[in-house]
Amino acid sequence: MRWLVYFVDLGIGLYRWMILARVIMTWIPNIDYYHPVVKFIYGGTEPVLAPFRRMLPPLGGFDLSPILVYVVLEFIRGAILRALYIL
Repeated sequence: MRWLVYFVDLGIGLYRWMILARVIMTWIPNIDYYHPVVKFIYGGTEPVLAPFRRMLPPLGGFDLSPILVYVVLEFIRGAILRALYIL
């Protein structure tokens, strides 16, 4: 059961790093959106970020959806890990 806890924690952690990479890429001018790594990061994070972006409109030009996704992911991570530790 320990391996399941490890992989759940690792998966959510990697996804959070992908969101952070996406946020940092928005600050880089002239980024090639057709580069395979950029397409992978955008393709992997957009399905999660888009619903949060619709719920939370931009505030002064800033997209706050990654922050909300981080909070929700941390809540989900904690709930799953607690449930797995109980088993």
